[in-house]
Amino acid sequence: MRKRIPLRRGLAATAAVALLAGFGGCVQSQRESASPGATAGGGTKDTFVFAASSDPSMLDPALASDGETFRVARQQFEGLLGTKPGTTELEPLLATAWKPSADNTSFTFTLREGVKFSDGTDFNAEAVCANFDRWFNWTGLNQSENITYYYGKLMRGFKTGPTSGDALYKNCEATSATEATINLNSAFVHFPDAMTLPAFSMQSPTALKKYDADNTGGTEKDPRFSEYATAHPTGTGPFVFEKWDRGQSVTLKRNDNYWGEKAKVSTVIIRTISDAKARTQELQAGTIDGYDLVAPADQQTLKDGGFQILNRPAFNILYLGMNQKVKALSDIKVRQAIAYAIDKDALIKQVMPEGTTAAINFMPDNVTGWTDQVTKYGYDPDKAKQLLKEAGQENLTLDFNYPTGVSRPYMPSPEDIYTSLKAQLEAVGIKVTPVASKWNPDYLNLIQGGSSHGIHLLGWTGDYNDPDNFVGVFFGGKANEWGFDNPELFKALKEARETGDAAAQKAKYEEINKMIADFVPGVPLTHAPPSLAFGKGVQGYTPSPVQDEVWNLVTISK
Repeated sequence: MRKRIPLRRGLAATAAVALLAGFGGCVQSQRESASPGATAGGGTKDTFVFAASSDPSMLDPALASDGETFRVARQQFEGLLGTKPGTTELEPLLATAWKPSADNTSFTFTLREGVKFSDGTDFNAEAVCANFDRWFNWTGLNQSENITYYYGKLMRGFKTGPTSGDALYKNCEATSATEATINLNSAFVHFPDAMTLPAFSMQSPTALKKYDADNTGGTEKDPRFSEYATAHPTGTGPFVFEKWDRGQSVTLKRNDNYWGEKAKVSTVIIRTISDAKARTQELQAGTIDGYDLVAPADQQTLKDGGFQILNRPAFNILYLGMNQKVKALSDIKVRQAIAYAIDKDALIKQVMPEGTTAAINFMPDNVTGWTDQVTKYGYDPDKAKQLLKEAGQENLTLDFNYPTGVSRPYMPSPEDIYTSLKAQLEAVGIKVTPVASKWNPDYLNLIQGGSSHGIHLLGWTGDYNDPDNFVGVFFGGKANEWGFDNPELFKALKEARETGDAAAQKAKYEEINKMIADFVPGVPLTHAPPSLAFGKGVQGYTPSPVQDEVWNLVTISK
């Protein structure tokens, strides 16, 4: 993780209030640069090797929605704001202070001085506005849900195109080199929290232009595979890009001109090892220093071998989605039947890690607006059969989409989860046709990029502590994944998002969670605590509930 420097004495009280609120009036902090840590020969290793479960989609975080791309991006890029290590609390990053207008439609950021992108370009208010305008001006393929997912979900629309009338972003003003004001078309209380997302990282305007980051070249060329997005990602973070061997590894080097505390190691290698057992064996053999998404069955063996197991707090949701473009799934009785057919406790016992809990909302219970006063679909196979009969679907067959070759924090073993749920559905008479797809990029493109899918496994790790980051992202508007139009729900989510009073907002989200449960767009399944494993000599790694884990303080003793 990055080292957070203590707040300046005179501003500590103001900052504490702002961090608790999540969008406070003014927060400041400082970091001190430090010399790089000990290198090889001083009793420590100079290279940190971490195993990921899949390749990044590409290297431009603005065009990503997957954790493996963001893992790499967090080492090279920084946003205006970050999170306090191990928590979801806001902290200064490239902005040292932020202040909302009274109606939460305008946010002024005071920027850190003396920061440069790794290509030497100055980070300043003009660079901030260039990034915001880049996103806002995307056209054509760049507006696709499966390409610019986060911007589309949070900002709701672009300058031109079918969603332009819904656009949240209005403009950016560079009032001075160190002050940028973002103006919105409507209130968004948690806008500062959203700025912690890797998708809103600041990128060098010079490099974006030089390597033609947004030129799709017509409808055939995917911007995710531009020269910029595959070979020249340029940010302000503690590491810089060196090379990407597709399907094998990404190599990063220490940014010796980093404004904050320099990385303790000179090189980071993120290896792609899709098989969970192989990751365990590589750690035991000493060829990697750590890995994510430890299989439940391997944890005790690693502990017994003296390896470190670190758990992230569960801040996620695994769900069974239902695409209502499929005629049978547009019938609420069928969706209710599927919900009653699922035994969440059996699923947890059979395939999920220790500490997993059953879900009843599409968000964890530590997020504002969660409520247990929702319609609950307890395991009731007889009721499921009755509902299928009433719907005239006693011989129902559905495609069941699930990913392969991946482990996700909310979904450690997709194949095993599929097998468990398949048996439960077939027990009530629902036949399923398995449709397995490789996670990256095929599965997400299939689920988010079109309507050719049925019931499906997917999930979400919260990016920041805001109910809109869960239910707003899922159900804030029409989406290919879900295939429904529910203006009442969309309107309720928009109103809740713009509510400034905390108590009133909480009540609105509680009602929304009741609406969602009654509508049954899918089945919330579980909340699982993800685990990481490290070698005995690894120090300086702090697990984050939102995976905001930056590696400049990591050391590895020999």
